[in-house]
Amino acid sequence: MTEEVDTGRRHFLTVATIATGAVGAAFAAVPFLASWQPRARAKAMGAPVEVDLSKVEPGAMVKVEWRGKAIYIVNRTPQMLEQLKGHDDRLRDPESKESDQPAFAKNVDRSMKPEWLVLVGVCTHLGCAPLDKFTAGDVTVAADWPGGFFCPCHGSKFDLSGRVFKDVPAPTNLPVPPYSFLSDTRILIGAEAGKA
Repeated sequence: MTEEVDTGRRHFLTVATIATGAVGAAFAAVPFLASWQPRARAKAMGAPVEVDLSKVEPGAMVKVEWRGKAIYIVNRTPQMLEQLKGHDDRLRDPESKESDQPAFAKNVDRSMKPEWLVLVGVCTHLGCAPLDKFTAGDVTVAADWPGGFFCPCHGSKFDLSGRVFKDVPAPTNLPVPPYSFLSDTRILIGAEAGKA
């Protein structure tokens, strides 16, 4: 006895089974593929940080965090900028040739705008946090020191551009992170203008 085969029903069941399997495979693949993406915390650690500069008084410094590191932002006064002159012979790398900074910061000010200094606040010797000692001739550091940053752990001294003095443990100047100005009062740390 031969039974007649319903080819229309067989085709419908085949298509429905394949479609159900494909949907199930997609649902199973989503969490697997999502596990390859960086976590929100990892994304945040590398994300640029926007800082409002409008409340930073001349001569003052603010600290923010970017990629787990302290970033020092100093609003330098004309007097502070004047302190950058006349001691290049006492600096290890006065022209910042061996130091870590974007191309725009390879100048005496080590900044995009002279009045705004932006540095990674991590000593290049052993990773300590240098103290801000802006007063020139600080006797607790050195009477002939022009002021800047001082690492109390091992005595490294930096000027108000983060340039390291000779005869101290720190091998290079304090790093300058990539940054750009969004406006006169807003800065984006972690991204240079025109770069992603």
